[in-house]
Amino acid sequence: MSRTVGAVLIRPLRAADVATVERLSSDAFHALDVATRPADWPPPARREEAQAAAWRRRCHHLLRHDAPGCWVAEDASGIVGMATSLRRETWWGLSSYFVCPRAQGTGIGRAVLDAALQHSQGALRGTICSSHDPRAVRRYRQAGFTLYPVMFAWGTVDRSLLPVVDHVRSGSAGDFDLCDSVDRLTRGAGHGVDHPVMAAEHPMLVIDNGTGSGYCYVAEAGGPYLLAASNLRTATRLLWESLAASTPGRPVMVRYLTAEQEWAVDVALEARLELHTRGYLAYRGMKPATPYVPSPHVM
Repeated sequence: MSRTVGAVLIRPLRAADVATVERLSSDAFHALDVATRPADWPPPARREEAQAAAWRRRCHHLLRHDAPGCWVAEDASGIVGMATSLRRETWWGLSSYFVCPRAQGTGIGRAVLDAALQHSQGALRGTICSSHDPRAVRRYRQAGFTLYPVMFAWGTVDRSLLPVVDHVRSGSAGDFDLCDSVDRLTRGAGHGVDHPVMAAEHPMLVIDNGTGSGYCYVAEAGGPYLLAASNLRTATRLLWESLAASTPGRPVMVRYLTAEQEWAVDVALEARLELHTRGYLAYRGMKPATPYVPSPHVM
């Protein structure tokens, strides 16, 4: 149900809002990256149109399946904040959240996040892939989430070090039940309706044999978009294969690695990627999923 915070209306997100919130979220995250960029890092880049289109498709997907978890904040000038979230089985996750810089510090962020959190009622577990924005981090902790600092690995894969990985095959829609069973083992809930969306955007790698089961959606530049496995050996093989899918000479990134994912940290370092710290994984009602590399959008 819509409500007001001062002169701001907190209301459900509509399909007609998606293009606007994509542009505003891109601007907000770019401004954050510019303001907090370490001096020795390259200048932050805005979303390219292909990335923006993928963001809009994911947002429409959430509106179809999780409309009660998708909200915007609107004042006389238009939309100034939003939050989208998803509920899968007994698990809840925050997919996107921002407040325009000019509206920060006014209570709008708390109000729109609280609206999205209503979608988590009854969920036993929750996950947020958090940015490094201290305001957002404070709100997640106040909402009862435990904060785990995360690392990311970045750089060009040394292809001379890539091992030969056997028993890895391309995945298909016929593997979605397998993926959900691995999801339940690692994070306590399947991705369900999110698998077709991810499979349409990303190649899928699968291992399913006597030594273990797992899958990995490969990011555009290579490396994992999302990875889950029944054991460390299977996860390690999938991670190597996703790095092998990177374009020679093009940088790749492995994101949201907590200390519980040392197997992934070790692979990244062996591939000669640089290790940095930035952001948090926020969990409620659960420990960090492992062996697992989350997607920032569907966790």
